[in-house]
Amino acid sequence: MKIVLLSGGSGKRLWPLSNESRSKQFLKVLKNVEGKPESMVQRVWRQISNAGLQEHAYIATSKPQVEMIHSQLGSDIDVIVEPERRDTFPAIALAATYLYSIQGVSLNETVVVMPVDPYVDESFFHKTKELELVLNESGADLALMGVKPTFPSEKYGYIVPDNDDTRADKPFVSVNSFKEKPREEEAAAMIEQAALWNCGVFAFKLDFLINILIAHEYPIQYDEMLKQYGRLPKISFDYEIVERSNHIVALPYEGDWKDLGTWNTLTEEIETALTGKGIIAGDSHNTHVINELDIPITLLNLSNVIVAASPDGILVSDKSSSPMIKEVMKHSDQRPMYEERRWGRYRVLDYLKYPDGKEVLTKRICVAPGQNLSYQYHLLRDEVWTIVSGHGEMVLNGKSFAVKAGDVLIISKDSKHSLRAETEMDIIEVQTGTELIEEDIVRLAFDWNEIMQICSV
Repeated sequence: MKIVLLSGGSGKRLWPLSNESRSKQFLKVLKNVEGKPESMVQRVWRQISNAGLQEHAYIATSKPQVEMIHSQLGSDIDVIVEPERRDTFPAIALAATYLYSIQGVSLNETVVVMPVDPYVDESFFHKTKELELVLNESGADLALMGVKPTFPSEKYGYIVPDNDDTRADKPFVSVNSFKEKPREEEAAAMIEQAALWNCGVFAFKLDFLINILIAHEYPIQYDEMLKQYGRLPKISFDYEIVERSNHIVALPYEGDWKDLGTWNTLTEEIETALTGKGIIAGDSHNTHVINELDIPITLLNLSNVIVAASPDGILVSDKSSSPMIKEVMKHSDQRPMYEERRWGRYRVLDYLKYPDGKEVLTKRICVAPGQNLSYQYHLLRDEVWTIVSGHGEMVLNGKSFAVKAGDVLIISKDSKHSLRAETEMDIIEVQTGTELIEEDIVRLAFDWNEIMQICSV
């Protein structure tokens, strides 16, 4: 059995902490078993490991999230990267071709697809192992996992079972239909008929999807699928595949399950009312302040409120209204002001654009001990680095030399450069140019040993 974890999201639902590269699953607002900060993706990866499934798991994601995944989970993670964001059907199709043509996975292998960020007990992942048996026993095209509802929620989709399927001796039910976010009264009626919450977990045999790709004349070789990815319809797997399948069954799961996709649901699982600098005073109930800035936030006599502050912006909202933020911010194209990378992290401190078109952007970069930047150059900008703390080794146009706190480095456009931190290094970087974008990076190598070999030639 193989597991494909879908890591998507535009980063708008938990703005301003989430952004294009740091979607909700990467926010370190939960606590692990040791009481240390943990993101949703780290929690799920830990649970998958404890369930013995990690070596069979892959993460399907978009280019902006790759660095964050490696930063939080390590560099050994198998990541399947979309060449462009489309939707869940193209993403899963790409993953299927990767398993088939790159990994050599058998066509009879069971593939389980799930979101990367469910808030569940570890038993949830042990339960997913049963999906393979359910597929084999039922002969179905798809086997879904459905959560037994604890209340008639209007926020979730429902799996409606076939009432004519009355066999009580089997662990699964046949699926009749689906209902997305019904009214409370309708949800209550469906629960009476044993409907399940649709938690976005489903399984199929690899040949099921490969044959669909062949029938639609889509590539089944991974390299070719990458080239033709734009041909695939921008549509969800639910609409393109699930709702068109003839034989679907569902495996009921009885246990805690939550989608922490909005501020009002996420704060239910955040243990402390105040995170970061600030004060909550007076008669304030069910109120949370999450502050990533260096300035304090003081909140007086406000209940049922979320205040979230990051370099990307500040949100002040009644919790019940917080789901509106995705719609409010959907047209925002602001660049991310904070990102985690495999080598460390950076924060944008200041940005100016002058009347003549010249831009100046200032970053604070933190490189973790033993990590290095890629060997790279820029086409559109010059940079000046001031090393604030720490020491390491710098490579500039093929020459390597030691650097330390107090050093100032001038890196003109087209200059090939990299840096490896021997201790944690803080660097203030000032970029100047006419178009300062993250995409202005030509990477020549990632591994430090490879960089050293290139420079010695």
